[in-house]
Amino acid sequence: MNWNVADRELVSWLGTPETDLGWCGYKIDSRPDAAWLMHAMYEHESGPAELTYDEEHRQRLAAGLEKPTIVPGFDLEATSVLIGNELGRSEHPGPGWKRLRWAELAARLGQSTVAEGEYPSFRSLYGAHPSGSWPVNIRPPAEGSLDRESWRTLIDVLIAWCPGGADTPCVAYFGPAVGGEFDTGVIVSGPLGGAADLYDHPSGVGSPSNMWTADRSWITWSDWDLCGTKVAGPTELIDALQAASDVEALLLPWC
Repeated sequence: MNWNVADRELVSWLGTPETDLGWCGYKIDSRPDAAWLMHAMYEHESGPAELTYDEEHRQRLAAGLEKPTIVPGFDLEATSVLIGNELGRSEHPGPGWKRLRWAELAARLGQSTVAEGEYPSFRSLYGAHPSGSWPVNIRPPAEGSLDRESWRTLIDVLIAWCPGGADTPCVAYFGPAVGGEFDTGVIVSGPLGGAADLYDHPSGVGSPSNMWTADRSWITWSDWDLCGTKVAGPTELIDALQAASDVEALLLPWC
C-alpha cells in the first residue's frame, strides 16, 4: 500500500484533540455542495420473506445452534434486537442477490428515502423493518462504511474529476472508534490512485472516517453510526457523483 503514516497536524483544520477528536469521523459541512452516497443494500431473488434476522437468531438459539452473547450484568438477548446489518466493510453478497436502491425501496413503501431532518441510519426506511430487524431476504446497508463497490466507484469519479488524476495527493483519517489509536486516530497520506486500497487498511474497517485532497477542495465523511457517506465539494463534482450509475447519490440538504 503506497499510503504512509502522516502527521497529526494534517487533521488540525477539522478539529483538535482538546475540542473534538473526531471519534466517529469529523462531521463536515457542504463546501459548497454535498451528496450522500447511500451504503448498498441487496435483495434476494427468491422474493419476500416474513422471517426477520432477529427471529432467525432466536430460533437458532432455541435449537442450540448458536450461543447467546454474554456481557456481565446485561441480558443482551432480552433487551436487544438483531438488526441484520454489517458494521464496517460490506460488499455484494454473491449469487442470488441484486442491488436494491434506497429510492426503489422507499417508493415501494410509500415513504421518504431519508426523513427530513434525519441522517441516513438504521432508523431509515422503517417500513421495511418496523420491529427494528430486517427481513432475511434483504441485506440492509452497513453502518460506518461505504460498501466496497461504491468506494471503488467514488475513487474512480474523484480521479476523473481531479486535475491531478491518480497522482492527486490526499489525506485519510481513521477515527479512534475504528482505528484503535484512542488518543489521536490514525492519519495516512498518499496518492488518490491508491485510495481504493484504503478499504482494507489495517487501521480501519472499510472506508476512512474522512478523506480529503491536499488542497481541501473536497472531503468525505463516513460516520461510524450512519448508513450513508457524505461527500462535499464543488457542485461539478457532486453532479458527477449523481451521474455515476454504480453509486446512489442523494441530496439531503438538511444534513
